[in-house]
Amino acid sequence: MSNTEKLFSYSFTNKDYLNIEAIFSDETQNFVSPININFNQPFEIMIRTAKNNIDKIFLCSNNNRFLMYKKISDEIFDYFCVKINGCQYRFEYYFELHRENKIYFYNKRGLYDILNPEYNFAVIPGFITPDWIKGAVMYQIYVDRFYNGDEKNDVVDNEYIYLGKAAKKITPWNTPVSTDDVCNFYGGDLQGIIDKLDYLEDLGVEVIYLNPIFVSPSNHKYDIQDYDYVDPHYGKIVEDSGEALSLNNFSNKFASKYICRTTNKKNLEASNLLFINLVSLAHARGIKIILDGVFNHCGAFNKWMDKENFYYANGYPVGAYRDEKSLYHNYFSWYDKNWPNNDCYESWWGFDNHPKLNYENSPQLLDYIINLAAKWVSPPFNADGWRIDVAADVGKSQNFNHEFWRKFRSSVKNANPNAVIIAEHYGNPKSWLIGDQWDSVMNYDAFMEPLTWFLTGMEKHSEDFKPNKLCNAMDFENSMRYFMAQFNFHSLYCAMNELSNHDHSRFLTRTNKIVGRLGQKNSNDADKNIDKNIMMEAVVFQMTWPGCPTIYYGDEVGLTGWSDPDNRRPFPWHNQDKILLALHKFLVSLHKNSKTLKLGSLEYLHLNYGIISFGRWLGNEKFIIALNNNDTEKEIEIPVWKANVKPSEKLIQILLTSQNNFDTSKKIYEITDGNLHLILKSKSAIILKSID
Repeated sequence: MSNTEKLFSYSFTNKDYLNIEAIFSDETQNFVSPININFNQPFEIMIRTAKNNIDKIFLCSNNNRFLMYKKISDEIFDYFCVKINGCQYRFEYYFELHRENKIYFYNKRGLYDILNPEYNFAVIPGFITPDWIKGAVMYQIYVDRFYNGDEKNDVVDNEYIYLGKAAKKITPWNTPVSTDDVCNFYGGDLQGIIDKLDYLEDLGVEVIYLNPIFVSPSNHKYDIQDYDYVDPHYGKIVEDSGEALSLNNFSNKFASKYICRTTNKKNLEASNLLFINLVSLAHARGIKIILDGVFNHCGAFNKWMDKENFYYANGYPVGAYRDEKSLYHNYFSWYDKNWPNNDCYESWWGFDNHPKLNYENSPQLLDYIINLAAKWVSPPFNADGWRIDVAADVGKSQNFNHEFWRKFRSSVKNANPNAVIIAEHYGNPKSWLIGDQWDSVMNYDAFMEPLTWFLTGMEKHSEDFKPNKLCNAMDFENSMRYFMAQFNFHSLYCAMNELSNHDHSRFLTRTNKIVGRLGQKNSNDADKNIDKNIMMEAVVFQMTWPGCPTIYYGDEVGLTGWSDPDNRRPFPWHNQDKILLALHKFLVSLHKNSKTLKLGSLEYLHLNYGIISFGRWLGNEKFIIALNNNDTEKEIEIPVWKANVKPSEKLIQILLTSQNNFDTSKKIYEITDGNLHLILKSKSAIILKSID
């Protein structure tokens, strides 16, 4: 050890004060062993402190206190450990630290003299999410807008009427999205995804998340009419009889082409076979496929409701809309007896094209959906899991909702133990993430919202701008600490970390700090005054933060857009931002090839106005990440020792973003007294990695 290192070690381990910043623990394998814990299996938990800086530590759980012992030490840290002999239920814990007759408490909030149990750590025996999903790079595809691989299955003009609008085939491909978009189709399909698997593999995608693909009259397909089959407009049309509507016969009772396409078993079976082929081809490239499950409600066209009489006219059982004695009557909730053609049914948020499913009153429906969940993750379909729409509201009570997802999970995991269940959820997800329901969630509260506020000051729909949140590092950290504390390791590290998706404005549009949406603003207003530097900061953050970095199709090539439907623009295959694409490829590769970025610890290092710096480490590999979101250059000192960077180590710059570009040339940085000195250009991001 050099004289400088000895001096640093002495000053660092000085016993005259409690070194608060040295204290750290989390639920990763750096501090919990083994990381996958079964029922009644013994495990160890550790905490890090400055060397010779603490008198004693207890691990506290459920009114039990376990004295910890010093297991290992290095130049600057002590690691205290305790062995737990196993348990059957959630093991929630915090640390009680003693120094000079004072007692402190440590949990995910940090070190305080008063305990806030909302931030406690937790080990959940038996809750083990699939290894392949933790930190996996995901890619969300809104199928109709990705790529048209088969023009024979395209919707034709006036094929049917939905929500008072005639179905319409949009040409050319780059036509701007209109406000009345729901029944407009650009022609994207599953064959288009197959055709672009080379592109997705080259990008580095590990998981494809598909927005709904089942039979449905809308382009978003959250109004399913048949859960058993892929929509032939996305799949294969092998029998195509019938006609589109004419001016003289402008009613769905004359929609013979649509009826043939969506109810003919030859088309339906051929479409399912195409999906099977897609999954097989994706799996051969090491890419998983996740489906979108819409089980809170179905569509008014659904064969159980059959509001348009499409199915009954073709030999299916009569729908509940037409006949009170329908086999499917109890699948829905009715508030009046206006049969035939009864419009008095409960719907999702009052939208009558989304009839609410009534599980409590129909064991038959419940069994059907639970079995269906297993069907699609089993041979021959072999999907790798589900993303669940409006997951917390499937029933009429919280007790039923939790029981529904327990049954759903049991069915899915029995069919395919490696399948994943990720829910759409706003608010605290803790009660759903205890090992018997969901694996994780779309990470709005602990990713999209705090990051969007910090980098842009914008609400995630571009519907509000709050200057007090822009560059507010304290607000960012407080939000992240609170919402991330609601997860445990196995759920946090497979949470979907998105910058954009089909429900919110494109992140690149949020960088213009303009409040609006399509209808209030023109489509091209979403493209004005965008700041690619901020977008690059966001992508660096996304690819280095715990969880699954999830790219919404087109974000990687600079696609913009207001909130839906404008966020569903067609992929710009002939107008791509090559710099953003290259940045994504570099960062995806970095993320995929680093266990640290997928599984490692996270520690906040330096936060100030417009500045975020954090460290990631696992074993001997360490990363230091810093963002400067200010309009001016900033000079900062980062205490990299908190990320386990040793005094003898050096750091190498592997990426710097700035001035609408990025640089991957290598630059060596020395560590002085455990700190890294950086001069960060305005609106820039940097990634450094430790070298011995």
